[in-house]
Amino acid sequence: MQNIGFSDIKITGGYWKTRQEINSSVTIKSVYERFRETHRFDALRCEWKDGEPDMPHIFWDSDVAKWMEGAAYILNSKNDETIAEIIEDAIDCIIENSDENGYFNSHYLVTEQENRFRNRDCHELYCAGHLFEAAVAYYEITGKDRFLKAMCKYADYIEKVFKTDKNAAFTTPGHPEIELALMKLYKATGEKHYADLAKYFIDEHGKHTEEQNYIESFNEYYNQDEMPIKDRETAEGHCVRALYLMCGAADVAYEYSDDELKKACERFFDNIVNKRMYITGGVGSTYIGESFTIDYDLPNRTAYTETCAAISLAMFANRMLKFGADSKYADIVEKAIYNGVMSGVSLDGKSFFYENPLEIDPEFNNVNTSTKQKERFPITQRLEVFECSCCPPNILRFVASIAGFLYSFDDETVYVHQYMDSETNANGIKITQKTEYPANGKIIVRCESDKKKIAFRIPGWCKAFTVNRNYVIKNGYAYVVLNGEDKIELEFDMPVRIIAANRRVHENAGRVAIMRGPVVYCAESVDNGADLKSVSIDINAEFEVNDSELLLPVLKTKAYRPKENENLYYEAGYDYEEIPLTLIPYYAFANRGESEMQVWLLRKQQIRGLCNKT
Repeated sequence: MQNIGFSDIKITGGYWKTRQEINSSVTIKSVYERFRETHRFDALRCEWKDGEPDMPHIFWDSDVAKWMEGAAYILNSKNDETIAEIIEDAIDCIIENSDENGYFNSHYLVTEQENRFRNRDCHELYCAGHLFEAAVAYYEITGKDRFLKAMCKYADYIEKVFKTDKNAAFTTPGHPEIELALMKLYKATGEKHYADLAKYFIDEHGKHTEEQNYIESFNEYYNQDEMPIKDRETAEGHCVRALYLMCGAADVAYEYSDDELKKACERFFDNIVNKRMYITGGVGSTYIGESFTIDYDLPNRTAYTETCAAISLAMFANRMLKFGADSKYADIVEKAIYNGVMSGVSLDGKSFFYENPLEIDPEFNNVNTSTKQKERFPITQRLEVFECSCCPPNILRFVASIAGFLYSFDDETVYVHQYMDSETNANGIKITQKTEYPANGKIIVRCESDKKKIAFRIPGWCKAFTVNRNYVIKNGYAYVVLNGEDKIELEFDMPVRIIAANRRVHENAGRVAIMRGPVVYCAESVDNGADLKSVSIDINAEFEVNDSELLLPVLKTKAYRPKENENLYYEAGYDYEEIPLTLIPYYAFANRGESEMQVWLLRKQQIRGLCNKT
């Protein structure tokens, strides 16, 4: 199974064409300006002196590297000399300031030089991994290899220190990422020892309890150190660390045909999607440790659901498809990208959420007037930069390379995993998709290939569909025999669906969420008035689907809420009123000023006369 790379695919219309245009014209400049203003790019020059302000932070290199990677992807389809000059200048700084071993880290080159590779939690290997990814991206897009060669030298040094001489103070990264980056370095160079180093880090993870080096309030679960990866049954600890680690594990399992490691990846995935994932594809139930918690603990108002965690879940799920087409993996890619990922960036592309809660109630966020200490809730409006600003450049590179989720192939079959208006001609496979998906479920695919079959994912949310050809269903894919130049028409029924949560998710007891296709919807008070938590909806409600300026349709229906009563407490009755209800795509919340927001609405109870009269 091989992927068709995003660089061989052109997005030609629809939702993702608009998002990519905003990404390449607005987001890239906005993120760069904020990083320039906060001295992240200056840090690469390694000119900082003790006593000066803005000491380079331990993770700044990763922020810049992700920007460089995203910028390289944008250069694939857009000739922009300004962007190219910024990348080249950054490369100059990295190469000129790397030491004789190839080591580069803008923090440790100017301070704490005696502490290189001594503190497991200080992100050196994490930053190195992102630099490797940026170098591979720039090489693959431009053909220029000086950055790649510099990072190969750095990777060789890391191999010597960690695997050959073993004279670092720890064995495996505190923040995984270098594992998947080394696999990319191997693919770009053909040098197998980079894959072997990735395998070494994966195999050794969780075997060295004597090296645990945590923030005081955390334990071995935080860094997934409580057991070797092959023994894993559940998703634990810091979400992004865990998911980057498992991305590397999936890559290694595939490359080395390691069935035991593959099964661990499968168990990890199943635990997340069946017991520890929000309906939006977001993961991370608490800001404390940015972590997974226990099964079914999915609070809405304090959901952490970091943007990077949703991105890394999509990355992990997509890697699992390499072991064989199974729609359960591509379904999660789709769920994450349309909901938990894209909620992380504003519609204008300038500002970002680090956290993506499923409920906001600004009026009740700061209720204790008598203390300086306040309860903690996610912010209610996106910001252009954060102190820890990993999410903005992650969005940049993710949107720029989104087409990489579309297709893969093996000796006999072309697989269509996602649906986007696009065209490609690579690896002897020519495909054109014409669709407005997910605005509607109509898709026309033209395919020319010497493959025997083409397989289309039938989304798990879809209960009825048509294909204008004979097909056979296997693992959620409809397999169609190819006959030269083919035109295949699919249509997925896309009714509004009302979703309930498992009864163990106590937060959502008596509540329902609304979806249409892969898109989760929410209500905002800017449309519907205050006190959204008291609004109920009939599970048999009828919906209007209306075009909007939010890129995908909005939904309109009727709902119910208690009539206003001035008493704090009163006898319960059936005193509800009917109200119009507008629902918008979840990713579009908080784009029209501060507002209440609710994903999970009360389910109207079908008992004696409730809501029979308005």
